[in-house]
Amino acid sequence: MNRRNFLMIAAGSALAAGPVFAATPRMKVLKTPTCGCCSAWIAHVESAGIDVDAQDVTQGALWSAKDNAGITPELSSCHTGFIEGYVIEGHVPAADIQRLLAERPDALGLTVPGMPIGSPGMEMGDQRDAFETLLVSHGGEIIVFERHS
Repeated sequence: MNRRNFLMIAAGSALAAGPVFAATPRMKVLKTPTCGCCSAWIAHVESAGIDVDAQDVTQGALWSAKDNAGITPELSSCHTGFIEGYVIEGHVPAADIQRLLAERPDALGLTVPGMPIGSPGMEMGDQRDAFETLLVSHGGEIIVFERHS
């Protein structure tokens, strides 16, 4: 077989195989069983195309997981997610998670501390509080990743 035939066969095989799609991101989320806003946030994330494995845990287990992940009480919220080596704390918008996964900064992850009204999962009619999604470095440095108004 000459080089030309080899290349034509290889190109034809690639076309026959069809397009290659990236795997859908999958996030593990720890939450308490009675938290309704956590479930609403999970629905928001799933509607953006991120698969979620939600696990109900005790409050003690949740705080232990946050501590082990490097999330301090000042950075915490009501649920903690883990995706592709990053921690996602609280009501982080799905678009911010997708940007994080696209840019892949060397960081611990993202957090929206507290539970700002109007953030995903915390919708209350037309009320919207401005909030920031914070990028947490491995050394604990906090950088504003995105501002939401």
